[in-house]
Amino acid sequence: MRGAISFSYDATEEKLTGHATYRPMLDCDTGEFTFYRIKLKSAATVPAGALSSLRVSGRSVRWFADAELKHPLATGNTYRTRLSKTTTFYLTQGFYPTAESPVVPITIRVAGKAAAPHPTFKPAPVPPAPARPDTVRPRPAAPALVAPAPVVLPTVLFKLATAELLPEAAPALDQLAAELKARPTLRLRIAGHTDRVGEPQKNQLLSEQRAAAVKDYLVKAGVAAERISTVGYGDARPLYPSPDARNRRVEVEEVK
Repeated sequence: MRGAISFSYDATEEKLTGHATYRPMLDCDTGEFTFYRIKLKSAATVPAGALSSLRVSGRSVRWFADAELKHPLATGNTYRTRLSKTTTFYLTQGFYPTAESPVVPITIRVAGKAAAPHPTFKPAPVPPAPARPDTVRPRPAAPALVAPAPVVLPTVLFKLATAELLPEAAPALDQLAAELKARPTLRLRIAGHTDRVGEPQKNQLLSEQRAAAVKDYLVKAGVAAERISTVGYGDARPLYPSPDARNRRVEVEEVK
């Protein structure tokens, strides 16, 4: 076969193209073939630690970390990576129909040092809470129950139609006893009241008995009996229009 071959070179793509003409064989009298060269097209030196784009010419390029081609990294003409030291990559072209192209080493140098990582924020240590004392902090003192004017004790209640104190009366009466013992010169008057349900005579007696029941509680709590006087008003001094349970009450008052 006789003929001629001409070549053209594209430096941008590192491509060599051959054009052949020869004596016609059947219906074919020309041919063309192309070769690509792997060549670094980006900077050969990159800043340490910076994200860099490494770009090469070639066709169906494959990037490897080793010359034995056992550790593939990427495919294509561009590989983005961060480098902390000078590194050599090993590249091949995979467009050949029979085998890989020869391995082409590409070395990228690194300039400078990678920036130190940003320090991780660590919150200041929290000092341990002071040890709690063995004793429970006392609650603020409740308002005084004894005053020059009559003070109603709303939780001092009795069983229906009797002078028997209910259990919920204890906290207020205990506080009242503590106040009297803390002020040994204080004298107290206890007044019993009822509502206007029932006979007035029975209500009068019941109010006196309830006042006496409160005095008995205080005396048992350690208050001298002579410091306490009692009086019953029956249903004569209602605070609210009857019938109203709030009229069934006990009041205490300082006596001077």
